[in-house]
Amino acid sequence: MSQVLITNFRGEPMTDVSGTGPSRRTLLKSAAAGAAAVMMPAVWSPSRAAGKRIVVRDDGGIYTKAYGAVFYKPFTEKTGIEVVGVQAAAEPTAQIKSMVETKNYTWDMAKISKPAILILTDGGTPYLEKHGLESDPVIASIPAQYMSPYGVGTNVYTTVLAYRTDAFQGKKAPKSWADFWNVKDFPGRRAMRKHPFDTVEEALMATGVPTNLVYPCNVDKAFAALDQIKPNIAVWWTSGALVEQVLTSGEVDMIPTWVSRAQAAQAKGAPVEIIWDQGIWGGDHWSILAGTPNADACREFIKFASDPERMAKLTEFFPAGVTQPKAFDYIKPDIAKNCPTFPANIQSGLQIDAAYWLKNQAAVIERFNSWVLG
Repeated sequence: MSQVLITNFRGEPMTDVSGTGPSRRTLLKSAAAGAAAVMMPAVWSPSRAAGKRIVVRDDGGIYTKAYGAVFYKPFTEKTGIEVVGVQAAAEPTAQIKSMVETKNYTWDMAKISKPAILILTDGGTPYLEKHGLESDPVIASIPAQYMSPYGVGTNVYTTVLAYRTDAFQGKKAPKSWADFWNVKDFPGRRAMRKHPFDTVEEALMATGVPTNLVYPCNVDKAFAALDQIKPNIAVWWTSGALVEQVLTSGEVDMIPTWVSRAQAAQAKGAPVEIIWDQGIWGGDHWSILAGTPNADACREFIKFASDPERMAKLTEFFPAGVTQPKAFDYIKPDIAKNCPTFPANIQSGLQIDAAYWLKNQAAVIERFNSWVLG
């Protein structure tokens, strides 16, 4: 069998496996090598904070800048606990496993996705701590769909259909995945992600499959739909930077994309419209590494960063996918409507089934790669 690169839902590398799909044993075969036992919350007080320091893996770039201003610096000022944000691989599961197994903690916690949480906890020896914060007054107001026993939801990312309005002046514009597939009534230059994540779901919704029936994916049906649209794809994109480039330059008229890239093109002055209906979304979480001696300080930070009013301040930097519904009480309406979790945006969307892709991604990626080359 050929080697298949396992990736996260953004298509970034996570780990390598071979065969037709990653079994739980394959994904977590290193878990038996002595990961630290799960620790439950201990009593914490500000007097214990003196001299403490926690290191948080985040996404770098605008995220580190925003988190530094909204979360890290204010938390240090309040508690005396220094917070250091560091950028790392998109889904650093191998790094986290290594830290826990060796008890050499370069980080204390990490911002990671639901698939990463499943990989790190789907075994007898979890590599993450149970945060135990479900009953905390602040955390309790975060909807269950953004939560995990091993992670507190902090951000939602979404894939949407975006198009250039100048390509449809005086003409009907696309409003759905079905319209994207309808090359007769919606002619124009199209681009598509060179990866099955999101693309398979888009294909199924384009054929009329309702969001609540997309999973488990009918892969044969999805590829039949992809066969129809394939001759009309001018660009196969593999990075967010390329999306931003082709949208800004006008090289393509419509494209499925991470919403942040469409918004970046808008910020550069490109005439781009975003269709939130049938958006495909997933969540990022604050997760604590199992066995870190600073777990209690991490819990205090998570509670601090989950305050609705504080979370709302992120929108001063970008239209954040805030996980606290009450945060919208503090966000300007013209910004709120561009946030992935704004009620009108999230309600018509499709939540990514992390468990489905964890089980099936290797086989589907292999089939997709062969299909693209065929």
